[in-house]
Amino acid sequence: MRFCLLLFSFALLLWSCDQQSKLNAEAEALTIEVDVERFDVQFAKTSPEDFSALKAKHAFLFPDHIPDSLWIEKMQSELQHEINTEVLKSFPDFETESRSIERFFKYVKYYFPRYKLPKVYTLAEEVNYRQRLVWDDEALLVSLDNYLGKDHKFYKGLPDYIAFQQDKDFMISNIAEEFIRQNLKSKQSRTFLSDMIYYGKILYMKDVLIPFEPDTHKIYYSEDQLQWAVDNERKIWSFFVERDLIYSTDQRLEDRFIRIAPYSKFYLELDNDSSPRIGRFIGWQIVRRYMKKFPNTSLKELLELKADIIFKKSNYKP
Repeated sequence: MRFCLLLFSFALLLWSCDQQSKLNAEAEALTIEVDVERFDVQFAKTSPEDFSALKAKHAFLFPDHIPDSLWIEKMQSELQHEINTEVLKSFPDFETESRSIERFFKYVKYYFPRYKLPKVYTLAEEVNYRQRLVWDDEALLVSLDNYLGKDHKFYKGLPDYIAFQQDKDFMISNIAEEFIRQNLKSKQSRTFLSDMIYYGKILYMKDVLIPFEPDTHKIYYSEDQLQWAVDNERKIWSFFVERDLIYSTDQRLEDRFIRIAPYSKFYLELDNDSSPRIGRFIGWQIVRRYMKKFPNTSLKELLELKADIIFKKSNYKP
């Protein structure tokens, strides 16, 4: 028993040291100001009589084409009251999340010093998992109703693999991904390789911008899903190579191995046990291999590199 505890403690120490080695001390040391406003709380506490004052204070959050009467109706609805209550239960304050956002923004400012950081607004809306975030030049809007935990009653109608991502553990990863997509060119060809490298770049950028987050959060996997991907990486790659899928332009490959789904579709008995979006995982490993070989490549250069160049120069062979 004592040996097992010592072994566990040693493994935990190694993991902690590995996590620390990925951090950028200069980025961590930056001093920045992040403005976070709990608009969801303000909206919940505002009476119909005070709506005009709230709208005047946050005019850009109230589109001109929506009449005030609809906002007031929403404000008074039972559904909105329930959403407000549930969000406040899960987020009585926003301190932990604010610190994580600030930490992420430090890395953004370190690698993109000219980038103007947005003001952050929290919202409580109507559970649209397709729009957890909105990020423009001035503001980052975070819908907290999409981060209440996979077993929350609001998500009972969602497939399990979608509800799984409705958790605050993935909030910083969502925010980082939104930022990266804004700075990443669209896919440069219609090949399966291009799809894999596109998402590989996003995941590698998360390695750099949120090194304090575990890999499971970056790729939206459970521990078991990540372990399956790691254990089967060589077999997966052999499957892709032997079936000439790497340079294929068959759009069905995107559905099978890239898009959100409960599992990857090899059309084999192992499908139900496989990790979803496995093409993204493989693209991640290719980009990681490239950056290990060419560590002086800047993030700007990486984002602009063609998929074929990254693949060939990485000499990826799991």
